[in-house]
Amino acid sequence: MRVTLCQAALAGAISLNLLLLFCAWRGPGRSPPSCRPPRGVPGVTVLLRDFEDFDNDLAGTARSFASLPVPVLVAAEAAPYPPVPLPAGVRLLPLRPVADQPPPLAHPELHVRTRHVALVPDGTRAVPGLLERMRDALEQGPSDTRLVAAPVGSVPLRCLELRLEPRAWTARYSTGAPGVCRAVEGTAVLLLRTRDLFALPFPLARPVPTAIFVQAVLRGWGLRVVPVAFPASRRPPVSPHSHWKAENLAESRRRRLMRDLGIKREVLADGRERWYGCAKETARCFGTVHARTPQYLLAGRWTPPCCLRALRETARHVAGALEAAGVRYWLEGGSLLGAARLGDIIPWDYDVDLGIYQEDVGKCRWLAAAAAGEPVEDAEGFLWEKAVEGDFYRVHYSRSNRLHVDLWPFYPRGGVMTKDTWLGHPQDVEFPESFLQPRVPMAFAGFTAMAPNNARAFLELKFGPGAIENPEYPNPDVKRLGQD
Repeated sequence: MRVTLCQAALAGAISLNLLLLFCAWRGPGRSPPSCRPPRGVPGVTVLLRDFEDFDNDLAGTARSFASLPVPVLVAAEAAPYPPVPLPAGVRLLPLRPVADQPPPLAHPELHVRTRHVALVPDGTRAVPGLLERMRDALEQGPSDTRLVAAPVGSVPLRCLELRLEPRAWTARYSTGAPGVCRAVEGTAVLLLRTRDLFALPFPLARPVPTAIFVQAVLRGWGLRVVPVAFPASRRPPVSPHSHWKAENLAESRRRRLMRDLGIKREVLADGRERWYGCAKETARCFGTVHARTPQYLLAGRWTPPCCLRALRETARHVAGALEAAGVRYWLEGGSLLGAARLGDIIPWDYDVDLGIYQEDVGKCRWLAAAAAGEPVEDAEGFLWEKAVEGDFYRVHYSRSNRLHVDLWPFYPRGGVMTKDTWLGHPQDVEFPESFLQPRVPMAFAGFTAMAPNNARAFLELKFGPGAIENPEYPNPDVKRLGQD
């Protein structure tokens, strides 16, 4: 059988694509030399990542560094639009996979051959020898140094200490001691070993500096700052529209990054806070709770701080509404435990429990409406309704966000407080009414709530001896405290 020229070309194209697919499938660290270029080449590759399509100095930045000469790569989801005339030798690496292109084009690590890589912000100008100086600072520094930063422009970098609290979904910044940095504030070129960069789960996430600093801290990497600065380009003022657009994009990128990194709250060095979790207009941060064990506990985390904030706000609102209406209430179950231990919600709890006198339900118009089977939203957006599980009530943070306070109606019978719905929780037991005669004020979640008059005896009746001193997760059969 004769093979035509077209058939031969088709067979060659198929073979090439199969080889490329094989290289991508093999992945970093497993590819044979013919698929994966070795990173043994001395030198530094410049990677341009942080820039905007609509307003940038990409061509000037690329031209400046390409003149050193060093390899220069532009990494972007897609080619910038409007198109940017990149200098000869500067390559564009699309990060977003394209259906009709070979997979390696979506893997920039396959195109970096040098031992070191520098992440250069848009608008930076090259200085001969400065990248090499940064490389030497990295290689000659302490063994834990994995990252070197150099300022861009005339404003020096400010050293920051960065402490991550994964269990609390929180990142805390503070002013670092001289020469001790975990992050920097200001525009900077970042240099690290290529193998370190592409070993990170989010090597080119934006904003690049924040992504690198957080991932570096999680790995215990040290950071050094060199005092010599790269010049910044002289650029015309940004238009108000471009400034607004850039700010919105930066906010959305930061939110996406924090979601990927598992951070819902940043505490800045000046004390301000940034929140990235759920809010009144969104759904809550976790789904349905099974076996009294929310998913975040199984992941080794505690209640997201945004959820705790919403629970505190809801509890304060509900307590105020009940007191204004003359409804007798008291802290119940895990919420009383939290008040006794911390004066707050237990850090891993997912709701707030209050007991109420059943005969007082009609005094509060929101409760009365819920008792009649009509979910009602009050003037501040909290949703009151009767629970589908039984004869009790729930007040949700909002229609969208179902974080809630449970209201359990009890009534006295022969000096004992009882109720009509029992869900089998350990604390779900009857108790003497004398615990409520009188009720006493108790600090809880930032306000003063009413509580049984002997919290210790009440809690030990419900949870057993030593309940206050021996904290435990809601269902130890599923996950015990200390197994994180």
